[in-house]
Amino acid sequence: MTEMMARALRHTRAGVFVVTAGFCLAFCALALFDLGLLSDLVDAGSSWVGQVFGLYWQILLPAIFFVGLAIALSPAGRIRLGGRDTPEFPYFQWAAMIACTLLGAGGVFWAAAEPLAHYLTPPPFTEAGIEGEAAINAALAQSFLHWGFPAWAVLGALSALMLMYYEQAKGLPLAPRTLIYPVLGRKLTDGPLGGIADSFALIGVIAGTVGPIGFLGLQVSAGLSSLFGFPSGLPTQIGVIIALAMIYIGSALTGLSRGIQILSRFNVILTGVLLVFILFAGPTGFILRHFASGMGTYLSDFFTIALQRDGAGLFGQSGWLNGWTLFFWAWFIGYGPMMAIFIARISRGRSIRSIILTLSVLAPVATHFWFTILGGSGLAFEQADPGVISDAFEGFDLPAALLAITMNLPLALPVSILFLVLTTVFVATTGDSMTFAISSALDKRGEPTSGMRAFWGLVMAAMAIALVTAGGGGGAVSKLQQFIVITGAPVSLMLLPSLWDAPRIALKLVREDRARRQQAETP
Repeated sequence: MTEMMARALRHTRAGVFVVTAGFCLAFCALALFDLGLLSDLVDAGSSWVGQVFGLYWQILLPAIFFVGLAIALSPAGRIRLGGRDTPEFPYFQWAAMIACTLLGAGGVFWAAAEPLAHYLTPPPFTEAGIEGEAAINAALAQSFLHWGFPAWAVLGALSALMLMYYEQAKGLPLAPRTLIYPVLGRKLTDGPLGGIADSFALIGVIAGTVGPIGFLGLQVSAGLSSLFGFPSGLPTQIGVIIALAMIYIGSALTGLSRGIQILSRFNVILTGVLLVFILFAGPTGFILRHFASGMGTYLSDFFTIALQRDGAGLFGQSGWLNGWTLFFWAWFIGYGPMMAIFIARISRGRSIRSIILTLSVLAPVATHFWFTILGGSGLAFEQADPGVISDAFEGFDLPAALLAITMNLPLALPVSILFLVLTTVFVATTGDSMTFAISSALDKRGEPTSGMRAFWGLVMAAMAIALVTAGGGGGAVSKLQQFIVITGAPVSLMLLPSLWDAPRIALKLVREDRARRQQAETP
């Protein structure tokens, strides 16, 4: 193992490695020695970032979505990227790897709990006293916004296009620093500024990935306690995290074409089985009716929901906005550069249209349907018997809300067990994909060694265990997830050039393609 790590370090961006690893160590040390101070620092930082960057994010994410959609529907959409004429992976496997990586961060527990939370406390864009069918549609629409078109688009609709183009045309690395190349040029991005950009992006995605790993230990432990009476204390939580780490590290070590692909495919199949079961065994009519009406509210009120400031003005404060929309969107922004690297790596040979529409349209619609099936079932049960789900959810208990929904379905116990398995595999898929992406960004050659992949997989597991140990009830884990709001500030500035550079690249590719076609037709 030592020799394997030595080989890996020879090809590692040393400065970025030191800064990123140093952050991981410092954060865990402060959590262990003074969780109160850490909490105060993170609260103050995230509050300031939400106040200063909030409106910018609310404009940036929809703008990335609409610019990406315009490129996909333009003549540039047919052009294939990555220097291949055919895709490296079949469509189903490719789409599964993309979908499961994001949903692993919260696609089960939040799908169960978020619509219920917005139903019990209607979001600000609604009228006072809203209830009944209108309240259900508003709750689903607000959930769709947080996990919808803008959130998915920021993960690579424009930035993956930039990375794939610059890798082929300029020989630039698949690394976050390449996203600021259009502004700073080659000399500066190869220097310390590029290293700083890489470090911010890596810290953001580590915070966004370690958080779900730690929460999985807490949530699965709570589920096992509720279903089987297992002790839900620290030993069980650590055991869950260790088992999860073994899965995602083993998957990451086998590479893209084996472990990551196989785990993603299993994830999608299990999700499909549970989706079909709930759709037909649960409140079918309610689900289908409110998927249509919830989407209608989401689309018709899109700009109202996306841009509402809850009375905060341009640079004011809103507890609701910071705790919901800005938190989720900061999460996706934090994942943005590393997800773009991952998408660029697995999308060679695919057309611009295929990449953008799958990421920005098809994946969000599938996510909306998943939220309606799981969260919508909870709303149907709650409407029919008030308190049956909300009593369990009291205190924002996400695992309890999920189990309350599954226990109201036929075959309650096996379905509940399968949901715990699904949650574990979802987070494992995120863990293996991000372990691969982190290692790729740190490797000067862009092809990470198995030693480096194993190292970062172990680091994230160790951080999760340290934070679970430090914060009773998951307080330290929660602060790490909240920290992603802070990292979202610099990372969102890295994503800004994509708004004008991706269209410029698309236009250039169209002109080059047209010139090649004309040359081929000339006798």
